[in-house]
Amino acid sequence: MTESILVTGGTGFVAGWCVVELLRRGYEVRTTVRSPSRRDAVLEAVTTAVEPGGRLTFAVADLTSDAGWDEAVAGCDRVLHVASPLGTETGRDQDALIGPARDGTLRVLRAAAGAGVKRVVTTSACAAASPPLATADSVSDESRWTDTDDPALTGYRRSKAVAERAAWRFAEAGGAGAAALTTILPGAVFGPVLGPADRGSVQVVERLLAGRMPGTPRIGFEVVDVRDLADLHIRAMTAPEAAGQRFIATGEFLWMAQIARVLRDELGDAARKVPTRALPDLAVRLMARVDPGVRAVAPYLGRRHLHSAAKAERVLGWRTRSAVSTLTDCARSLAAHGVVPGRRGPMA
Repeated sequence: MTESILVTGGTGFVAGWCVVELLRRGYEVRTTVRSPSRRDAVLEAVTTAVEPGGRLTFAVADLTSDAGWDEAVAGCDRVLHVASPLGTETGRDQDALIGPARDGTLRVLRAAAGAGVKRVVTTSACAAASPPLATADSVSDESRWTDTDDPALTGYRRSKAVAERAAWRFAEAGGAGAAALTTILPGAVFGPVLGPADRGSVQVVERLLAGRMPGTPRIGFEVVDVRDLADLHIRAMTAPEAAGQRFIATGEFLWMAQIARVLRDELGDAARKVPTRALPDLAVRLMARVDPGVRAVAPYLGRRHLHSAAKAERVLGWRTRSAVSTLTDCARSLAAHGVVPGRRGPMA
């Protein structure tokens, strides 16, 4: 009998690809949207990659409300909880991210426990397994937990750490059982978009291609392909050995300047607006005084805190494709969807 899988936050970048990969593998899929008006957008995006064939349905539920979650989970065998607020709010605005991330995760877990699902896979982030920013460069694995009192954390990074902690406390207290929970901790997620909305970290590539950056700051990313991340969620959802485990999902580390170089080398004239010069740290810090977006990344200047995906590779046989392939496919998809000028190219 075909299993039924709930994917939360179907309009999101990662969730959309989870829906696509599940449909490709023959599952019945239900995904949540915050309002009925968003169903068509999800269906249109998913259909660019796979024909749902009547196996995709929708439930209306929001992380900020109890309403709808029991109905969303009812009849589902497994849950991929991917939905999370996204942003860079700092200071007193951090509660706008932390509350929905933590409380929304608990809502999903409570509903899943009540429905007796076999496994809940929750999307966390490497930000939940990182040392304090002020420390020397490092390599972390799943045994590390981020100090949520680190004042340098942005609201988004803090929300991921707080939400994952809450999930494990709930599971270990018997709310669902630790054996029913797995968490995935991705790096910076790039790769092809399914549509022009909800692009997440892909906006970095968009800004480079559109010439909206005067130079490349000394910021680095652990690139992971969204398609491979979706694959890892499904592996974790089904593998018995994934129960009660955290899995880091990262690939190659690239500085922003290296990402810019990849785009120029691979895309030619389509990348003519990509900056060629480096942006000095001092210039970034000055910009941070007036630009909240720059302020959020300024603490990460020059930092190279890496994360090892060896456990996912060893236990689940997972791999992520090359960063060059991921970034090139990402850029071509942005052109294909009219987000940036350019021509569509083949995507593996």
